Amino acid sequence: MTENEPITPQVIDDLAPTGVLRAAINFGNPVLARQGPDGSPEGVSVTLAKALANELGVPLAMITFDAAGKVFAALESGAWDIAFLAIEPAREALIAFSEPYVIIEGTYLVATDSPYRRVVDLDQPGLKLAVGQGAAYDLYLTRTLKHAQLVRAETSAAAVDAFHALALDAAAGVRQPLQSIADADSRYRVLADAFTSIRQAMAVPRGRQAAAAYVRHFVKRMKTQGVVQAALTANGQKDVSAAP
Repeated sequence: MTENEPITPQVIDDLAPTGVLRAAINFGNPVLARQGPDGSPEGVSVTLAKALANELGVPLAMITFDAAGKVFAALESGAWDIAFLAIEPAREALIAFSEPYVIIEGTYLVATDSPYRRVVDLDQPGLKLAVGQGAAYDLYLTRTLKHAQLVRAETSAAAVDAFHALALDAAAGVRQPLQSIADADSRYRVLADAFTSIRQAMAVPRGRQAAAAYVRHFVKRMKTQGVVQAALTANGQKDVSAAP
C-alpha cells in the first residue's frame, strides 16, 4: 500500500499525545544518525522523523541518545513516541515495530594479525568480545554464543575502546563504522562474513495500535517512494541499501 492513510484523531493522539512528535534518535549507529557539522542530528532516521511530523502536521522534537540500549530504557519513562531500533525479540513485548527500512550487518573488528577469519572462529572458550550494552548485536550474541564471553561497554564506541584498552579478542558492531576504523588503522581488520543481519525499523510503544498501523504503512511508502534510499545516499551511506 503506497497511498496515504487517513490521519485520524486517534493516530494523532497515539503518535503525538503531547501535541509534539517526540522522536528518539540514536547516535550510536552512524549508519542511521549522527551529529552534523552544526551539531544538529542528520541521517536517514532523522529524515524519516521529519517526514512523519510534516505529514501529521505536528512539531517534531528529536531526543538524542548515544546507544540503542538507552533508547529502549527510556521507554519506561515515556520519553519518546517513535524510535528507530533494530527488531529484536527481547524488545517486542514492549515495542511494536514496522517492517525494516534498512538491513545492515553485525560483524567483528579484530587485530590484523589475529588468527580469526570467520565469525564462527570467535565462539570459543576463553575468548572475550566487546559489545555495546543493549545494542541489537549484544542481544543477538547473548542468545546465540555458546562459549565466548561478552564484555559490555556503555555504548558501541566505548566497546571499540574496550577492545583496544583491554586487549580483547574482538569488538562486535555494525559493519560500516567498524570498517571505517580498520580503513584508518592498519592494525585492524573487519571479518568478511557477518553473525547477523540487523533489521532496522521504526518503533512505537506497544498498545498504541493506531500509531503502529500508521507507522507500518508510512515506512512502506517511504521505501516505495525512494525516500529511504535517497536519505542514505545523501548522508554518505552509499554502501547501504533500503530494505526490500
